[in-house]
Formats: sequence, C-alpha cells, structure tokens
Amino acid sequence: MPLCKLADLPRLLPPGGRLMGLDFGTKTIGVAVSDAALRVASPVTIIRRRKFSADAAEIAELVESRNIGGFVVGLPLNMDGTEGPRCQATRDLTAELLLRLDLPCAFQDERMSTQAVERAMIAEADLTRARRKKAIDSAAAAWILQAALDSLPSTE
Repeated sequence: MPLCKLADLPRLLPPGGRLMGLDFGTKTIGVAVSDAALRVASPVTIIRRRKFSADAAEIAELVESRNIGGFVVGLPLNMDGTEGPRCQATRDLTAELLLRLDLPCAFQDERMSTQAVERAMIAEADLTRARRKKAIDSAAAAWILQAALDSLPSTE
C-alpha cells in the first residue's frame, strides 16, 4: 500500500485496527502502538537493528500479534524543516517495509522527540542515564505516534 496523508489513515484501517509508531534509529527501532480508538500511544519495545529482513520479520510479528492496521513513521527533518540524509534513509527503510507489509503508512515530523522524551524522563521519572537509554527509543516512538494521533480529525 502506498504512503498516505496522516488524516487519511483512520479510514484505511480495518475495524479495530491499531496504528504502530516506528522511530528508525541507527542502532535501534523504537516501537509504539495505539489503542483501538486511536487516542493513546504506548511504548512497546525496541528492536536492535540487524539485517533489515530480520528487523522486518520482528515488526511483522508485532503487527500480527497486536492487530496493527497501519504505520506512523517518524521523519527526522532538520530543524529548518528540510530533509537531509537521515530522512532519505528513513524513507528507504519505510519503502522496504511496505514491500513486505502491505499496510497504509504516513510520516510524522519527529523533530525534538527524543529530547522531549528525555527531558520528561529526567524531570518526571527521575530515571538514571542507563535506564533512560533502555527506554528512550520506544518512548520516542510513542511521542511521535501520540503527536500523530492528536492531529487526526476527531471522530466524535
């Protein structure tokens, strides 16, 4: 399925389908999942990057087990809104993933997501650096997914 606009994602999902947020990093992939009502994002796990086929297989298992109907992928824009090499790498990984998993997908600006999550972890949770490092990528994926969910048109 091709990429779509974020606002179109809800109508492309099967009934009860959830969204998966993905934050592609150089060493890990942060994963988050929405609730079925598309209101709340929760961090799920991190995937240690290996060969992409293994990463995609791990994502496919999560898609199957969690009733995922679409993806929101964090797009690492530069601070001035332009796209750099990391954006192209993210677009390439997303295109490769969509060849394997035929689900609707939209991009979400992820600028400052990791910094926002890290600040919250320091201020609110008072986590040590080691514990933050373990949780930051999935929390950033949840932050990205929550931003996308918050921007969706209301169904009420």
